[in-house]
Amino acid sequence: MSDHPTTPHTPTPGGDTGWLAETLDTRPEIVWMAPFMIYLILLGLNDKFPEEWMAVPIAIRGFGGLAAFWIVRRRLPSLGRPHVLLAIVLGILAAAGWVLGQYGCNAVGLGGSWFGLRPGPDGHDPRVDLTTAAWTSQAVLRITVATITVPVVEELFWRGFMLRTFINWQRFETVPLGTFTWLSFLGTALLSTVQHPANWGVSILCWMAFNALFYWKKSLLFLMIVHGVTNLALYLYVITRHDWIFW
Repeated sequence: MSDHPTTPHTPTPGGDTGWLAETLDTRPEIVWMAPFMIYLILLGLNDKFPEEWMAVPIAIRGFGGLAAFWIVRRRLPSLGRPHVLLAIVLGILAAAGWVLGQYGCNAVGLGGSWFGLRPGPDGHDPRVDLTTAAWTSQAVLRITVATITVPVVEELFWRGFMLRTFINWQRFETVPLGTFTWLSFLGTALLSTVQHPANWGVSILCWMAFNALFYWKKSLLFLMIVHGVTNLALYLYVITRHDWIFW
């Protein structure tokens, strides 16, 4: 696959038909947004299940996000080259930076929730009130979804869609992937705080770093792997060190 995927959208020849195909062919923004939006909608199921059954909504949103990606996959350009070894190293470094950055923000008084939005974990040990089976199933599925589903849906949305939308709102698909502008670089980093209100300071820095990596390699697949390794390393750190504020 090419390091420089082409971006202009064309209808998929011969493939599926019907209202869904027509919608995806005429509304390219849905192709890039749908997996992430489906994931976020399904995230609301957390409130419908007791803690001991939390593995169920985790599995549903993980599967739902990947299913949406599978549906739109043929309308996406090449995702680029993986650069696996580099992605693994950078992902581990990003995870370490997230932990150190959060403690640094806390130390200087910048660790609170952004504008009073959703607070982060309070450090409570989530295993306390759960059976071994409930905890194990929840932890395994949470880490799996964070490592596989989340990087795919988020990178399509943030690096594939939002970076270009800040450049050309009405015709984002005409903007080549990896095109740099200060507005898109800084705008997406600041907007990421809505997704991570309890980690807003380190979120801005992480998004700047991920944006810079995308400008460098112009490969969504590379960023998906970096993002997945970051999440995996972060959760392994939490599990082994019991540092539950990152859970």
